Amino acid sequence: MKKLATIIFGLLLLTACTAEEKQYNYLFIGEGDFWKAEYVYRGTEVWKKEGERERYSYRDSDEFTLTYKGAKEELSTMKSLEYQYKTSGGSSTMQEEFDEPTSKVTFTQKGSSENGSKVSEDEVIQVQVEWDGHKEIFELRNTNK
Repeated sequence: MKKLATIIFGLLLLTACTAEEKQYNYLFIGEGDFWKAEYVYRGTEVWKKEGERERYSYRDSDEFTLTYKGAKEELSTMKSLEYQYKTSGGSSTMQEEFDEPTSKVTFTQKGSSENGSKVSEDEVIQVQVEWDGHKEIFELRNTNK
């Protein structure tokens, strides 16, 4: 009898609390004459029903990678780098100053949020790069479209 009561209680819990989950995984890429970039976006949307109440949550993570297309020696004299990208969910800007010659050609920025804005799959992401008096603007597009 205890086993039957436990099974019935478990079934009641399952029917009282159900969740529907949707995953988003996008890869946006693009390039200009001097730089190329990649933006990886992952999100999880959850609709959860708890009794008569329905709850919604969203969490995401992203990674932006900027890479110089030329030889790394060409950046060895670089003193400053500023890059930004804009999505429908917001924008991000990164600045770096170099006191010594840099050997880096790839720059990465990561982030995550909860219950923020979603990036749509058909979005066009604007990228702007400025370094030592030079400026380049280009777009990233979803590779899955």
